Amino acid sequence: MAAPASDTAAQLRAATVGFDSIFANELEEARETFASGDSPFHSLGLGVCAFLEAALGMETTLMAEASRLLALAEAGAKKQLKLAKSFENTTQFPPGTEWELLHSDAVILLGLTHALSESYMGYLQCLYAMNTAHTKYSKLYKTVYPNGLENYATPAASSANSRAASIRSEASGSSSPVSTSKPARSSFFSRLTGATLSVPQTPHVPIIAQEGTIDELILSGTAFGYSLFNLVFSLLPAKIRGVVGFLGFNHDRKLALQALAVSAAKTDVHAVFAGLSLMTYHGVVLLLSGYQANEAHIIKQYRAIVDKLESRYPTGSLWILNRAKILRMSYDPDGAIKVLQDGLVPGRPHTFAQADGLLVFELAWTLLSQRRYQEAADAFIRVTEINSWSHATYYFIAAGCYISLKNYEKAQELMDRIPDLIDKKKIGGKDLPTEVFIKKKLAFYREQQLQLTGSEDDFVHSVKISPAEELAIFWNTHSRITKDTAIAHLKDWATCLNHPPTIETALLKEYLPTLTEPIGEAASAPADTADELAIQSLLLGITHRTAGDFPGAHAFLADAEARQASVKVSTWVGGVAWFEHAVLDLKEMEARGTASEAAGLATAVNGEWARALKGALEKLDKALALATQQVDLSSRLDSRIAMLKDEIALKKEMLGIAA
Repeated sequence: MAAPASDTAAQLRAATVGFDSIFANELEEARETFASGDSPFHSLGLGVCAFLEAALGMETTLMAEASRLLALAEAGAKKQLKLAKSFENTTQFPPGTEWELLHSDAVILLGLTHALSESYMGYLQCLYAMNTAHTKYSKLYKTVYPNGLENYATPAASSANSRAASIRSEASGSSSPVSTSKPARSSFFSRLTGATLSVPQTPHVPIIAQEGTIDELILSGTAFGYSLFNLVFSLLPAKIRGVVGFLGFNHDRKLALQALAVSAAKTDVHAVFAGLSLMTYHGVVLLLSGYQANEAHIIKQYRAIVDKLESRYPTGSLWILNRAKILRMSYDPDGAIKVLQDGLVPGRPHTFAQADGLLVFELAWTLLSQRRYQEAADAFIRVTEINSWSHATYYFIAAGCYISLKNYEKAQELMDRIPDLIDKKKIGGKDLPTEVFIKKKLAFYREQQLQLTGSEDDFVHSVKISPAEELAIFWNTHSRITKDTAIAHLKDWATCLNHPPTIETALLKEYLPTLTEPIGEAASAPADTADELAIQSLLLGITHRTAGDFPGAHAFLADAEARQASVKVSTWVGGVAWFEHAVLDLKEMEARGTASEAAGLATAVNGEWARALKGALEKLDKALALATQQVDLSSRLDSRIAMLKDEIALKKEMLGIAA
């Protein structure tokens, strides 16, 4: 029989204690709490524990247990839903809405668990589950938020030109008293299920719910679940978005961010996951989009969410991680490193190893960005002791750190272990994208060494540009560093090949005034390869931009673009160079615009912005054209392009420039 309303509330409160333990890094304590009850809330909690361990640490061995526990939660919620009408309704929503929500939560987590199994059947099961959950969340959204999300509180107030203030979508409500809802776009699954994303648009008074109640669970959970679909699908590469659009998964990123913010303002478990989702999104955009239309607002929203959750769970690794990310994105890498190292001290709770693994991963990249190569190498190797994802990638980066330290013996030792590590980790029988990249680089290094010495032995001596720094391009590591660090990189990369760059820049003249073509015996050194020259120009273009030498950055990025036709292995360079060039246009315009606005020339600035935005979009189209499936890590570039296009659209909206 369905639980009476009083029992349901009590079960929710009891299970919430377990979720609090998860967020405080006490995973074993959480399991004990969830195991002490038999409600669907408790079953879901046990499933979440196993899912988080598997997903954060890529531990496929935990998938079966997570699937079993989530299936129990799904069955329990479904049973309660059928019996819900037997009791008097004590919520502000139709009877059984809470069980419909819990059932949807279990379905989507079960679907994601299937995907983590890394099998074709798992992917098909995931797609089916996502379609089911999408239909359920769409129905719930219409029931719980019939008039949209306007006037619901969010964690941080927004300025007139902020993202939240610019949100006006067909599903979020309208400031007009007249309903103007648009017909929903038809699609394959929507024609079969009737599920669409169109909802009415009328002014409304927000529903008020007390903290810890079933009503709050419903409000927060519905906003979270519905928004998660929109956000995830909006971030997929363009080609995949076309497929899921055919299957009925339409998306609205603005609505997703607003809905997540509404959920994050609550206090239930969904609010915490919504906050985590927003933090992850803000962190990804700050790190990978290259340029932000309103960076100050992103950081303000990001910090408000972290402050709220960190005050509630001060020992939680996930909040410590995001505190460090904010510092790193705010150009305080030393502060970020201290926060991460403090979060990993032995005295803290460490029963959630996978969450701690994220701290080590972030620490490793931050140390690398600061050229602390020995510490970075140690951190990347430490990551392999915590999770099972692509040990070959971590070894490759660590080897690059040792090359920068000129410890070639250790670098070769790590490189020699990589082929066996790659054979142990495949998705669907295929190498991971980073490992495809690594295999090509290893072959390139061996070929170079063979040409130089007649043997492939000790091939790390043929490496001119650290593979750690090369992979760091894809993580945008060189954009949020100090000018001093950028100059240190510039000195290394301008002198790393057999011959110096032919491009002259103000920075090179200032910091490497004696940089000239070698003479005598040194001049007979072998010619540098097209791949090496293209990567060198890309890195020098990025570091010139970071250091504020925009003309120098233009020159080197244009050189990298021009070499695309001649590269043999690093075919990814051209697309990335065009992307970085688009970012350069925007950053240069922002610097020029700030100066012009200070001089009272705001009107002229808008015209310049329009030209800069148009030029950036043209460069992004060229980058996307080069991001074919045959190019290494092209899906990552595809996603970065989509993010930057969104930022450009927002900038146009802020400036009043027609789309």
